[in-house]
Amino acid sequence: MAAISTRRLGKELKEIHSEGCPVGVTLVSADNFECWYFTIQVMGESEYEGEAFMLKFRFEPTYPIASPAVQFVVGNGQEAPVHPHVYSNGHICASILGNEWSPVLGVISICVTLQSMLASCKKKERPTDNERYVKHAPENPKKTRFEYHDDDV
Repeated sequence: MAAISTRRLGKELKEIHSEGCPVGVTLVSADNFECWYFTIQVMGESEYEGEAFMLKFRFEPTYPIASPAVQFVVGNGQEAPVHPHVYSNGHICASILGNEWSPVLGVISICVTLQSMLASCKKKERPTDNERYVKHAPENPKKTRFEYHDDDV
């Protein structure tokens, strides 16, 4: 792991331990600087009230210059939320994880953004191309070139 990535992730982890996570975000595991797990829950009234989802973050040595690979965990009793920007394999079509990534963002800001994305959802449904995408999707969602065209969901 590159020094910049290790320093940044160490700083983020220290802040999480000292300041805690926002309401509805829980650090499950951060045993190394390659893969972290969080649960997120939407607070208040929403289509996802009472539901919790696990997120997996994978970091490259170029983090935070490059975005982490983030996806909802699927399997072992975990499911991805049914949402127009979330595929059933857990991949997330969100511009902040792709072409709108900024090194200013961090793991907590990603978790909060995904909470907000779920909270603003008006109808639980999968992306229209879910079956085709899941059948041909790479294991790493960062290898997908998503088209970001719908900010209304």
